[in-house]
Amino acid sequence: MIPLSDANYRERFPFVNITIILVNVLVYLYEVSLSSLTLGRTTQALVAFFEKWAVVPAEYTTGVSVGADPPLQFLTLFSAMFMHGSLLHIGSNMLFLWVFGDNVESNMGHLKYLAFYLISGVLASFAHIFFNLNSVVPSLGASGAIAGVLAAYLVLFPRAQVRTLIIFIIFITVTRVSALVLIGIWFLLQFVQGLASLGMPQGDSGGVAVWAHVGGFLAGLVLVFFFRGRRKRFRRGEYQSGPPAGGY
Repeated sequence: MIPLSDANYRERFPFVNITIILVNVLVYLYEVSLSSLTLGRTTQALVAFFEKWAVVPAEYTTGVSVGADPPLQFLTLFSAMFMHGSLLHIGSNMLFLWVFGDNVESNMGHLKYLAFYLISGVLASFAHIFFNLNSVVPSLGASGAIAGVLAAYLVLFPRAQVRTLIIFIIFITVTRVSALVLIGIWFLLQFVQGLASLGMPQGDSGGVAVWAHVGGFLAGLVLVFFFRGRRKRFRRGEYQSGPPAGGY
């Protein structure tokens, strides 16, 4: 299932969300300048860039430096969430962020949303490190932070309708799916894949840091209650603003 858009009204222009997307795109273009990423080829310069600015679990657990300079090592927790390994990688991530991030920012406010996004991304990296203690494979991507955004959207707008592209073998259709179903299925798939990867050698999970996704989602699920602003409530199919009032 691929989200295309949602029918959720926002009260603020999402300039933080758009800025995050633009920064991701600019960093990716820089990566392309180092190598033909779109053609699936890498160069030593690109490998060095990944090793220096992506999260390498072993650097945090063993103290061995793979590429990052020791004084800059902890900066990779932030820099890694603005890096991507392929056009499909950044395309899918930015699509999810575009569809869901604007409404979360509208609810939280600009500065709180930025803090929420960054903290979710950092905690997602810690989850990845925990499950890949000795891995020297660089981990990068905005997926962990975006997973936190998905969790926040699920809490804030569980009944929002998301226009979704559904592809099943040869069956293709576009329909509306509730956020509860769409995001719930997404998280369930990540969690199952994470459990399946526990028996695999570290770093051998199809190139996807699934535990970063799970960790980012769980982080967002908790953090949203500290960062959220006004609630949004459904009345006759529309969102209405209102102050917090009990459970959702």
